[in-house]
Amino acid sequence: MTGNHSVEKIGGTSMAATSTVFDNVLIAGREGADLYNRIFVVSAYAGMTDLLLEHKKSGDAGVYAHFEGNETPGAWRGALETVRKAMRERNGQMFVRSESLEEANRFVDDRVQALETCLDDLDRLRRHGRFCLKEQMITVREMLAGLGEAHSAHSTALLLRDRGVNAVFVDLTVWNHEDLVSLDDRISDALGKIDLATQMPIVTGYAGCEGGMVRRYARGYSEMTFSRIAVVTEAKEAIIHKEFHLSSADPRVVGEDKASKIGRTNYDVADQLANLGMEAIHPRAGRGLRQSGIPLRVRNTFDRHDEGTLICGDYASDKPRVEIVTGLGAVQALQFFEQDMVGEKGYDAKILEVLTKHRAWIVSKSSNANTITHYLSGTGKAQVSRIVADLEAAYPGAAVSTQPVAMVSVIGSDLSAPGLVPRALTALADAGIDMIAMQHQIRNVDVQFIVGTEDFNPAVRALHEALVEDADQPGRAAA
Repeated sequence: MTGNHSVEKIGGTSMAATSTVFDNVLIAGREGADLYNRIFVVSAYAGMTDLLLEHKKSGDAGVYAHFEGNETPGAWRGALETVRKAMRERNGQMFVRSESLEEANRFVDDRVQALETCLDDLDRLRRHGRFCLKEQMITVREMLAGLGEAHSAHSTALLLRDRGVNAVFVDLTVWNHEDLVSLDDRISDALGKIDLATQMPIVTGYAGCEGGMVRRYARGYSEMTFSRIAVVTEAKEAIIHKEFHLSSADPRVVGEDKASKIGRTNYDVADQLANLGMEAIHPRAGRGLRQSGIPLRVRNTFDRHDEGTLICGDYASDKPRVEIVTGLGAVQALQFFEQDMVGEKGYDAKILEVLTKHRAWIVSKSSNANTITHYLSGTGKAQVSRIVADLEAAYPGAAVSTQPVAMVSVIGSDLSAPGLVPRALTALADAGIDMIAMQHQIRNVDVQFIVGTEDFNPAVRALHEALVEDADQPGRAAA
């Protein structure tokens, strides 16, 4: 396999819109040979991984959380049955042929039964006080995560075959294997015998491999699988199908008529978006594509004829300009002040050690002679309290404080335009927004403005109007 094919990933929300995915992505008017030379990596249907692990946003317990916490013994069984019913219900909505529906449901029942047997054995084992299941719990999380992708990939391949497409279900989850080879080897073994000119591989977004996908990449594992498949098979292009365009701002904030598709950008910009939780692609997945010279295209599943946004390693806009205004509406600013820090080393390392211990996501940081500030995303009150307590215990003379703020980031492949920051500051001032802090890196890819949480949306609108909308008008200076 080399160079004549694309590798395409379909996200969970898009997967849930089954008919649209078939009409706009999988088939999209193609016939015969035009259907092939495409490898598809699929995520679990929207909501399935939440049921299997825990809800990504609300934190509500899924099968894994029930099994791990064990606050109500046996509650995991009901949660697993909920998963089985949800998968069968999804199958019932998709399949027309009764034979195919029966096959899809049998696949779900077999996988769920195998998982239930495994969890039942572990449940009995942990009732004996001498046994600790800490390592096994990691494996349990991996197995549960893989079930969602196995279900969606199997059903998709079956639906395609019902439509006359020579689709092949490629199961990388290795749910019943003991050998855990590297991810690249797993991919090579699974795809090596497939003729891409006549077969369409539908590949699970989860892959069983050494190190564990969920352990290493959290919920970004399907993008790592997608990326490595593109690299290993030397794809000509990698494509991600999402439920939205990569736009100059959130249309819900600035207005549908004011947000515009980015069109072209580079991997630096994609990294900044990932850092803010707006993943065009997981940063570690993007690294492999960038290093291999494989362009990434992000397309809107619901806009079939639009070519989307192309991300390349060497792209820079023809003239300096702002490509996107985005950010985080809720960030904790962790401020560490220590008078004795001047001229001394080691403070930053200790702070990072504590933040790592508590699994805090660092969006950005700044420092001066006696103060280090870390901006943390997705950090709850209890987690922040533990971080502060650990730092105060390590440095009794330090003043450690936290403050909820919002971060608005102005991003572009080239932000070297003279006067960009003064225009931004003027726009914020004219909108009556007080800026708390600002960071501008030498690399000229992003500028971060720290404002009050109540000012997040107004700041996005003000900066977008001044640096994107006005810059697109004839006679106005480019941002």
